[in-house]
Amino acid sequence: MTRGIWTRETVVLMLLASYLPLTLFWLWFGGVEALLRLGFVALVLAFWNLVFLLARAQPISLAFLITALAVAMLAPEGLGVLRLALAISFGAVMGELVFGGWGRNVVNPAVVTLSFLGFGFPGFPWPELAAPVTWAAIPAALIGVATGSMSLGVVASAAIVAVGAVATGALPPTVAPVAGIVLVLLVADPVTSATTLFGRWLNGALYASLVTLFAGGWHGAAPVQVAVAAALLTSLAAPLLDEMALGIWYEQRRRRHGRN
Repeated sequence: MTRGIWTRETVVLMLLASYLPLTLFWLWFGGVEALLRLGFVALVLAFWNLVFLLARAQPISLAFLITALAVAMLAPEGLGVLRLALAISFGAVMGELVFGGWGRNVVNPAVVTLSFLGFGFPGFPWPELAAPVTWAAIPAALIGVATGSMSLGVVASAAIVAVGAVATGALPPTVAPVAGIVLVLLVADPVTSATTLFGRWLNGALYASLVTLFAGGWHGAAPVQVAVAAALLTSLAAPLLDEMALGIWYEQRRRRHGRN
């Protein structure tokens, strides 16, 4: 995505447009508190982007707004300013900025931030998202796939596995909608998800499978906590999924052409 209008910021703008329905519904039901939370997270992220701009001449990307939305929506409640700022700083710096900014990172910075909060402050409750907010993930996914900023393979495979798991009773219906939001905000990230065609299908299927596994075996965990943990492991496995996809392609090519 480096030719013509296809630049890094073009993809960011398309992702922001995809998240617009989700953002509006969340702010509508969250009110002033949600708006202040989003503003604070965005302010901390903008500060660290400015620091790296001055220290390393690293360009600022509007992608920090994507991270801000994910953290503001999914972070545990009642943390206070200092704990939340500490986690955001760790996630932004160690998850993205040290690698050169958005587009070069290995793990989504929001995933790093939320995982840090989950492990570091386990006593704080995870948010409960209103049903209309979770349903808003559907138009967000459709817009993302239509604009090409989200992979059809990741979204479709996760949806297929999740629907099958709910139908068989393996995945509680209360977890599936929240998993959809995490899918759209974190797992379908075009930077940290798998890049090969078959790898993307494996990516989405793995995420939904991990959500199902954690929901059934992790007693007492909140739906958001389950989905974030699944997103973390899925993002770490993305390079392996691409390696598997390439290995299958090479083997098929070898058999087709009769080469060792």
